[in-house]
Amino acid sequence: MEANSRQFDRARRGESEALSILYRQFLPGVFGYIAARVPDRTTAEDLTSEVFLKMVEGISQLRATDEASFAAWLLQIARITVADYYRKREHLPALVSLEPDSQKDEAFGNSEVLLRNYPNQDPAERAETRDEWNAVVNAINMLTEEQRQVLVGRLILGYDVATVARMVGKKANAVKALQFRALQSLHRLLGTRDLPEQAAHVQARQSGGKP
Repeated sequence: MEANSRQFDRARRGESEALSILYRQFLPGVFGYIAARVPDRTTAEDLTSEVFLKMVEGISQLRATDEASFAAWLLQIARITVADYYRKREHLPALVSLEPDSQKDEAFGNSEVLLRNYPNQDPAERAETRDEWNAVVNAINMLTEEQRQVLVGRLILGYDVATVARMVGKKANAVKALQFRALQSLHRLLGTRDLPEQAAHVQARQSGGKP
C-alpha cells in the first residue's frame, strides 16, 4: 500500500492506524539502511526503534505530501541517528574495528542472543555469517550518503528511478549514475559480481527475519 497525502494528514494528527501503516511500509527500508551500517542486529533494532520514535515525535511538523519526500525525511533521521551512535562512541563508520575482543563480544550480545538469532547454525556458521556481514557493513560505509540512499530506495524499498530521484533531489540520470557507481564500488570492495543477492542473503541470515 502506497502512502498518500490523506494518510500523511492522518499521521500528522497522530492517528495510530496511519502511523502503524507508515511503520510497516518503511520498516524494511529503515532497518536495511541501519543494519548495513552497524555491526550487529541488536544495535540495528535499537536504532530503528529510535528512528520511528523520532518519526512519531516530529511528524506533526512534516510537510511531505508524497512517499518520496517522506522517505527522504525518514532516511535523514536514520542517517543522523547512525551518526550520533558512532559519535557517542568516538568512532567513524568506516573505521569501526571488527576484530573479536571482549568489547565486541559484549556488542554482539551474549551466547543466548546469538543462539536466538541463529537457531539453526553451528558456531562456525554463525562466525562466518558475522564476518560476511561485517564485510558488507564496512563496504557500504565506504559509499557516499547519496549512494546509500539510492541503493535503499532502489533495492530495498523497490522504488523506480523517478521516485528515487524525487527522494534524493536529483535528476533520473544522476540517480542511475549513483546506483551504478555504488554497485561498482561494492563489487570492487567485496570482490563479487553478485553483491545485491549476497548482501540480502547475509542480512536475512543475520536477522532471522524482520525485527
